[in-house]
Amino acid sequence: MREYELEVLDQYHMEVISTRKIRGAFFIDTNEGTMLLRETDISDRRAPLLYLLITHLEAEGYAHVDTPVFTKEGKLIATSREGRRYILKKWYGGRECDVRRESDVLEAVANLAGLHEKLRWQPQCEIAGEAGMQALRENVEGCGAEPQSMRENAEGRGAESQSMCENEEGRGAKPRLAADGEVHPPTGRHLLEEFLCHNRELKKIRGFVRKKSSKDSFDYLFLAHFDRMFSVAEQVTDQLKQSGYDELYLASVTGNCLVHGDYNYHNVLMLPAAEVATTNFEHFCLDVQVQDLCYFLRKVMEKHQWNEGLGDAMLGTYGKIRPLKREELEYMALKLAYPEKFWKTMNSYYHSNKVWVPEKNVEKLMLSVTQTDEKIRFLEKIFSFHL
Repeated sequence: MREYELEVLDQYHMEVISTRKIRGAFFIDTNEGTMLLRETDISDRRAPLLYLLITHLEAEGYAHVDTPVFTKEGKLIATSREGRRYILKKWYGGRECDVRRESDVLEAVANLAGLHEKLRWQPQCEIAGEAGMQALRENVEGCGAEPQSMRENAEGRGAESQSMCENEEGRGAKPRLAADGEVHPPTGRHLLEEFLCHNRELKKIRGFVRKKSSKDSFDYLFLAHFDRMFSVAEQVTDQLKQSGYDELYLASVTGNCLVHGDYNYHNVLMLPAAEVATTNFEHFCLDVQVQDLCYFLRKVMEKHQWNEGLGDAMLGTYGKIRPLKREELEYMALKLAYPEKFWKTMNSYYHSNKVWVPEKNVEKLMLSVTQTDEKIRFLEKIFSFHL
């Protein structure tokens, strides 16, 4: 380890036995077990909420989570003399979920369903104590204007502010104080706002590409497939407006339902004795919980060419533990149907300011087009979804 990283470890009470570097982090063997140290961009306001969430899960019997460790000064974030921010977390001796192994995939899906049963934001005084809650309130106060209320947002559909379009994290990115003084986590972005924003961005990018005096193969590929992909985006957006999503979203955020926010195979560890650990909850927020299942399903299906048998097995495994409602299946189909990869590739290109486009980007754009057709066939078969 570098000197300033060793100095960071001096801020903790535990005795360090050995360290070893991995991708973007360090395993730390200590007298209290294996830990993981990595740089973090989590804010001082959000870190205590993360700790309370993890503590709540442990209290509910969900033991295999990466609990943050406090420094000697009682902080969750350790800062090096160079100003780098680090978080130290409890870790496990396991391997990442292998998405090419069906048994791993289904085990991870079952783990997610069980996790969702416990992911509820609860009054935290019982865990943190009144002194701890007062510290939380002091951290959250003054963090900016409180976001629009959940009910106003879900019922007032028409607002499509430019500031929302520019802010990828969307409304409610910061913790907030409720009227009763309770600290609440941030709230996920409404899906209609997200789709409308992406649609506007795609049209803006088309205008930009059309005006380029010198176009390359990437530009011509985009223009050749734009009409088809944008038609899919608009059809999905129109169906979302007519769906039961508003009620589902409102029920989720007012019911304190939490999502992991980044449930992928890197954050699921397969442990001995057929146990599973879930890590990296930093992106948790109040939102529709099957968003996690949707994200994990998409990641797996992209590796399996949208295999209908495996996709059906994943939904069946989840549903046996946490039955899926009609509105949740409808939400998943609409979210999966939107050509997000096409938008993401073009949005990255538009904001990169690169004169030369790598050949890999051309491949990504073409893959996003071909996978859209595969997705639609998958959704027709598994979700009975039609554009």
